[in-house]
Amino acid sequence: MRQHLDLGTARIEPPDPIVAGSYITLTFIYTAGHPIDDSGAIRIVFRSVGDFGTPQFSDPLAPNYCTVHTDGDCRLVPRWDPRGNPRPWWQTLQIDIKGGYLDRGRQIVVVFGDRSAGSPGWRAQTFRERSFEFKTLVDPIATCLFKELPTSPVVEIVAGEPVRAICLAPSQVNLGQPFDYALKLEDRWGNPVALPQRLHHDGFAEPGPHTVSARDRTTGLCAESNPIEVRAWPAPYNRYWADMHGQSEETVGTDTIDDYMTFARDMALLDIVSHQGNDFQISDAFWQQINETTRRYYQPGRLVTFPGYEWSGNTPLGGDRNVLFASEGGIISHSCTDLLPNQETAYSISYTADELFRTLRRQAPPQPFVLAHVGGRYADLSIHDEEIEIAVEIHSAWGTFEWLLEEALERGYRIGVVANSDGHKCRPGASYPGASTFGSFGGLTCVLASELTREAIVAALRARHCYATTGHRPLLDVRLALPDGSQVLMGDLVRLNNGEPRLVIHVVGTAPIEAVHVRNGLQTIGIYRPYGPDDLGRRVKVIWSGAEVRGRARMTTWDGFLHIEGNALADVQPINFWNPELFPRRTHPERVEWHSVTSGGLCGLILTLDEPGRGTLQIHTTQGNVSCPVNELGLEPRTFPFGGLRKRIDLYRLPDDDGRRIWRAELPLTALRAGDNPLYVRVDQEDGHMAWSSPIYLVKSNE
Repeated sequence: MRQHLDLGTARIEPPDPIVAGSYITLTFIYTAGHPIDDSGAIRIVFRSVGDFGTPQFSDPLAPNYCTVHTDGDCRLVPRWDPRGNPRPWWQTLQIDIKGGYLDRGRQIVVVFGDRSAGSPGWRAQTFRERSFEFKTLVDPIATCLFKELPTSPVVEIVAGEPVRAICLAPSQVNLGQPFDYALKLEDRWGNPVALPQRLHHDGFAEPGPHTVSARDRTTGLCAESNPIEVRAWPAPYNRYWADMHGQSEETVGTDTIDDYMTFARDMALLDIVSHQGNDFQISDAFWQQINETTRRYYQPGRLVTFPGYEWSGNTPLGGDRNVLFASEGGIISHSCTDLLPNQETAYSISYTADELFRTLRRQAPPQPFVLAHVGGRYADLSIHDEEIEIAVEIHSAWGTFEWLLEEALERGYRIGVVANSDGHKCRPGASYPGASTFGSFGGLTCVLASELTREAIVAALRARHCYATTGHRPLLDVRLALPDGSQVLMGDLVRLNNGEPRLVIHVVGTAPIEAVHVRNGLQTIGIYRPYGPDDLGRRVKVIWSGAEVRGRARMTTWDGFLHIEGNALADVQPINFWNPELFPRRTHPERVEWHSVTSGGLCGLILTLDEPGRGTLQIHTTQGNVSCPVNELGLEPRTFPFGGLRKRIDLYRLPDDDGRRIWRAELPLTALRAGDNPLYVRVDQEDGHMAWSSPIYLVKSNE
């Protein structure tokens, strides 16, 4: 007969909502039920994605100082283990009982953020969460078999004061067409403070690219929208914005799948969304719930939802794949059953990506499609099914992974390009990285489709009519003009026997355009800028980028400083410093210090010098040092490599003015090779954002 122990109770004081990212003091009180024996313990465990300050017990003056005490006849030994409990409750504070026991009714008190000796407190999690849980487990018998309390204390994390405005508008409207747009206010960590304000515009009288601006009357915060294409005549497609990759608390994320969907629709103002939980955490019941939820939120013309899951096999078995279905009724196939209830499922197991693709091929409708991506694991592209795997994810909150697209092209695959968030903070479409784990702002995919329905979106994705961005909403149009006068769109496959085609590129950025890279597969056939050497002025850009490896240990630390000899810094603008607590610091008129990491993407600074062309930049980082005279810098970057996976520092000059946000060109293609020519572009903006078109696959005959 199973013994049911009284495991005791736990509570939090005060139980009030906590402002995201604030420094706080909380008291956790555990009252013992069954006595806890000598060498027994309690655990307070937190979700793996929580980015609160790491509790420490040694420095009472420093942030995140915590204390423990008891009225029991024993000694307490606290220890922090970032992976001390099964996923997703990895982060563990374990308090061991030593030199006695904790009797029934006696208490353990933990003060998170004890300020009594001068600590500023415990830095709270930086993102909103309805139910931030102090999940409590007890080992009363000292067997290392921890049992979860029936009820653990929960607090709510809420947004802070607004510091930033975001204006979101449709990416295209017809000439004279009235439309709605929105103004959203965010706190310093990117949490929306309320529902966006809905605004109305009567329509534009002139075609071409436009923006709108909005100001919040209460705070005075204002913002300019993303570019809007105003069309004088109907076009064959519209631009729809998607984040097709993220999780909620039912797997490894936070908040519920309903919160996830409502955030995508109402806060991020997405057009397309999919929930992608790790397959080995999706129970049969939750798979049914995913399908029921996507059916309920699907609203043609407003929000397209796709049911799906993240197949999460180890990289040698195929690596991470996002599996999506065109509608409800698809069958999940797990990579393993480790975290399923009783490790049981009514569905099949696909131990390798090959098995997954075979399983998906055998399934009856709805139609499946797959995106290869890089998360904790990365996709092994030696395993591929051209009918099912339609795109690679080039950017997410994990970083930027151009190498994944390049590997696909090197293998001869015809594949599209997408970007998503892979967010775990229940903020699809607006996924800020917070204070840990994730190093980048989450990406977005722009789908070029005839209408906002599942059928049209799936058709566009399968045709590779899409482009990827690092989270902004530029207008990117890449076409191929053929000798017969016809044109094809990004993603299309076209055969050419003779004549000279032209690549037609039109970009409208959300910030000044820095460079447009035109590529044929792995070869860069041109880099184009909207300015020339004579336009360069006092500004110098310093960029560090890259990763250590392809896998989990990719995070690269770039902590360091720079100073300028023989000149002075008039201004310093940070690039991709997403953590507001770690912005670069001016410690001297000629010196800047920073803490920074990259995970495939880039960070950096734009320096405005007192005088152009003078002085020497001295840069010192944990990866290595650089010394470079400013008069040796020009339009093209000077690159200093540091090994690893494209770890490097780039230095170059910029114009002094704000720069052009619109760039248009028609480029003759004179050096095409026989066979496949995957033609695509990457757009670099001055603010660090990037965009990639899906390739046009031009097949040139041998004649």
